[in-house]
Amino acid sequence: MHPAVSVIFFTVASGAGFGLIFLIGLGFPVGGGSGQAFLISLIGGGLAVAGLLSSTFHLGHPERAWRAFSQWRSSWLSREGIAAVATLMLFGVYVLYWMLIGVRLTVLGGAIALGAALTVFTTSMIYAQLKTVPQWQTLLTPLVYLGFALGSGWLLAASFGDHGAPELWGIVMIALAWAAKWMWWARAGRARLGDLGSSPETATGLGFIGKVRLLEKPHSGDNYLTREMVHRIGRKHARTLRRLSLALGCGVPITILAIAGATGAPPMVNLLAALSMMAGLLAERWLFFAEAEHAVSLYYGHR
Repeated sequence: MHPAVSVIFFTVASGAGFGLIFLIGLGFPVGGGSGQAFLISLIGGGLAVAGLLSSTFHLGHPERAWRAFSQWRSSWLSREGIAAVATLMLFGVYVLYWMLIGVRLTVLGGAIALGAALTVFTTSMIYAQLKTVPQWQTLLTPLVYLGFALGSGWLLAASFGDHGAPELWGIVMIALAWAAKWMWWARAGRARLGDLGSSPETATGLGFIGKVRLLEKPHSGDNYLTREMVHRIGRKHARTLRRLSLALGCGVPITILAIAGATGAPPMVNLLAALSMMAGLLAERWLFFAEAEHAVSLYYGHR
């Protein structure tokens, strides 16, 4: 699949934003009064909104994005939009009350946490429900999305919160998220288009004749399908990006958290870990799309 920059940024930024909103809703300790409350809420809401807005750039007609909300019965994209808007609206009320009154409403916070988790889940299901992409169609996909959202959100929350330096929690969250991703990679390496019952013979409907091979391309140039659904990446480049994502997204954050826990460094040090993890997730998410094989590629000679 073609790795669109707007979608990559969307999934990483909104995941971190809603992960932070999830923790705020659950009552993650935040010191510093209303100013600190506004800052951490602005970061969470800002990342979520920026990610959602960036996703519209991948649409052919962004001005028609509002129409997606009407397809909630059958579309995970529509459910994602509804969950995101509802969560952000409730979050706005929650933050306003928090800043003005100085009290965090527990019931409303629980609803916001649930909405944030549902939003990330619906985002992941846009890909996990696709039967035409065997690498994505697994329960590990939503598990990875939720794990990375929680891990990156926790690092952002720990950068501004007054939490007593529970660095071990962050290390465990990040390690578990990447363990899930490692299992996802292992499964994706074994997944084949043939697992779907698809082949060039079924794609062309000519299997009754015998084995089908491509003689000439069906188009003299690229079209939408070849640009968006058929993408090749060399194994060498894939391995390099995988190591980079592991180093930035896992190794560096865990190292920073371990040093901070041992030395009693200020919470703002965790911001470096958060930025590093998000940089690693950009590489991870690029591979998520680039290495995926869509069944339509069978029509263009891919086996």
